[in-house]
Amino acid sequence: MAENQINPKMESGWLEQLHGSFQTDSFRSLKQFLVSEKQKGERIFPPASRIFAAFDLTPWEEVRVVILGQDPYHGPGQANGLCFSVNPGVAFPPSLRNIYQELDSDVGGAKQPDGDLSHWARQGVLLLNATLTVRVHAAGSHQKKGWELFTDDVVTKLNHHPRQLVFILWGSYARRKGEVIDRTRHAVIESPHPSPLSAHRGFFGSKPFSQTNQILEGWGQPAIEW
Repeated sequence: MAENQINPKMESGWLEQLHGSFQTDSFRSLKQFLVSEKQKGERIFPPASRIFAAFDLTPWEEVRVVILGQDPYHGPGQANGLCFSVNPGVAFPPSLRNIYQELDSDVGGAKQPDGDLSHWARQGVLLLNATLTVRVHAAGSHQKKGWELFTDDVVTKLNHHPRQLVFILWGSYARRKGEVIDRTRHAVIESPHPSPLSAHRGFFGSKPFSQTNQILEGWGQPAIEW
């Protein structure tokens, strides 16, 4: 990954909002870390062109819903820059399989053809991981390198978004990251994480998809076609 590939290239509205975040010492340090990883020959996911895919597919002015994840998938061919999403043709990871199970139970969705959630993103669902890169086969390997501070800035910006937003927070990590959200303005839907370790503790049956659409329609916005 050449250094110019990790200079921020993203949708113009987001670029304007996050300009200051890119000038921080922590982001400069993060860039140096990513360059050093590439120089050492490490395989990094998602590909450089997809690191900021969540922002490109859901422009700043079009955000309506925010789902917070933690790390990209670390297996080859899986991560595509959207939390919980995988590329077409890739087997569903366990958490995504549980998300689809709850989706079907909640809104009676048809069988999903693949694990690519781009169709959500294009409707205004920001699928944001807290850490935007990972080393192959090394879960959490890019945590505490600066990404979390950057995405904290993103959540803070979203909290001040001119539109009311729906935040979907699955699990304790997402809940902590969402503590800055002004719940007098925005709607927050919380439940345990969809991972196999916790899905049966309250994720199944939580109906986040129908809840989100009821809130959006109450605000006079179109529902998400999940």
